[in-house]
Amino acid sequence: MTGRVSIIGLGPGNKAQRTPQATQVLARVTDLVGYGPYVQRVEAPAHVVRHSSDNREELDRARHALEMAQAGRHVGVVSGGDAGVFGMASAIFEAIQNGPAAWRSLDIEVIPGVSAVLAAAARLGAPLGGDFCVISLSDNLKPWSVVLQRLQLAAQAGFVIALYNPRSKARPWQLGEALAHLRHYAPATAPVAFARAIGRPDESVKISTVAEANAEWADMSTLVLIGCAASHTIERPDGQDPWIYTARTVAAP
Repeated sequence: MTGRVSIIGLGPGNKAQRTPQATQVLARVTDLVGYGPYVQRVEAPAHVVRHSSDNREELDRARHALEMAQAGRHVGVVSGGDAGVFGMASAIFEAIQNGPAAWRSLDIEVIPGVSAVLAAAARLGAPLGGDFCVISLSDNLKPWSVVLQRLQLAAQAGFVIALYNPRSKARPWQLGEALAHLRHYAPATAPVAFARAIGRPDESVKISTVAEANAEWADMSTLVLIGCAASHTIERPDGQDPWIYTARTVAAP
């Protein structure tokens, strides 16, 4: 087979934060497949065919990409951030596992990107200096009870927690419930950062604590980062945003 699927992480939105490898691969594809806003983000020659779909159609999107590759196309499947972090890479491989045997002979490559948690962390200082985890608050693909259990265990273990998909019009209540749940297990004074659209012209940052964090400060473009006992805030002069860092040294329990 001559077809290929390149699964490409576009980074958090700022073109300067897209990797050179991603840019090189995008220049070679014949088709672009992905969630509409991500497909439209890519500057591509006129001959490149764009296939946009809704964000809840990942498996159908993956199958379509694989079918086009089987027909000899070079398909670029795009995701925001890194395609392997709550992105299209897992959908492609799930489709392969459950699809025709011929798909296993296709040339598949995953091109890494700068994930939102890394872009937000760099903007904030060094909040990921210790152990951390990333959790999606969306319950589209897993029960809400599982989300709450993972939040509890991560907080009890002392992880810094990065929350993806914190709040949407269809899920306006979940972040508030998640924060209320975490207040039972995370230090009240641990810093919480609401990092919105980092790297884009409309970026904004709001810093609070576990005790005072307000779910209304987030939307689907926000990465919520919750510190732990080893996380600290450094105040800065002249109204500048404080830095947040997590110490690498942790005392024995």
